[in-house]
Amino acid sequence: MAIKRQSSFNSTSFLAKVGEGRSLGKYRKGQVVFSQGDAGDAVFYVQKGKVKVTVVSEQGKEAVVAILGTDDFFGEGCLAGQVQRISTVTAMTDSVIARIEKAAIIRVIHQEPAFAEMFIAHLLARTIRVEADLVDQLFNSSEKRLARMLLLLANFGKESKPEPIIAKISQETLAEMIGTTRSRVSFFMNKFRELGFIDYNGSGVEIHSSLLNVVLHDQPQIKT
Repeated sequence: MAIKRQSSFNSTSFLAKVGEGRSLGKYRKGQVVFSQGDAGDAVFYVQKGKVKVTVVSEQGKEAVVAILGTDDFFGEGCLAGQVQRISTVTAMTDSVIARIEKAAIIRVIHQEPAFAEMFIAHLLARTIRVEADLVDQLFNSSEKRLARMLLLLANFGKESKPEPIIAKISQETLAEMIGTTRSRVSFFMNKFRELGFIDYNGSGVEIHSSLLNVVLHDQPQIKT
């Protein structure tokens, strides 16, 4: 009987090291990783920090469509024929980000099943997140949408350990992401603090697991 050889490929090590078609960049808070309209020629991986993804309409209106953190990929649209970037990605905190050229990531996907499995899992998780965001916008109140967004930013519900203290994010940005006004966000943030769901400190906002009660209470039942 043939013995199945175990692959020695390490996806984490591959993403952490500089090599053929791979580079590491340190980005300061507010620094642009790539801009809407730039050539789509690489995939990026967040080793440390947080980035925001924004889109500007033809009329000049800007919207925040996602906030990504450690272990997230972005820019993968280039693998599906996206020639130009359809969004701008900006570092929200000091960040370390790996850049993998399109040819390099296609090669490793084809050659290394372990990496392909990890990358496919990322794509599936992103799809599920987009669907959940749509359901959130259609059925939940702005209060629940804000609570869910804060929990996601703190990594509650992810396999990795939650990060209770999140970087300061403007109320305007939160309002854009959940589809409401800044004044409503301010009202709910004050309410959450009074109820002990969140706290403010010098470095950001501390999110308590008790905030889950806001999200879980009277969740909409979607019939299939």
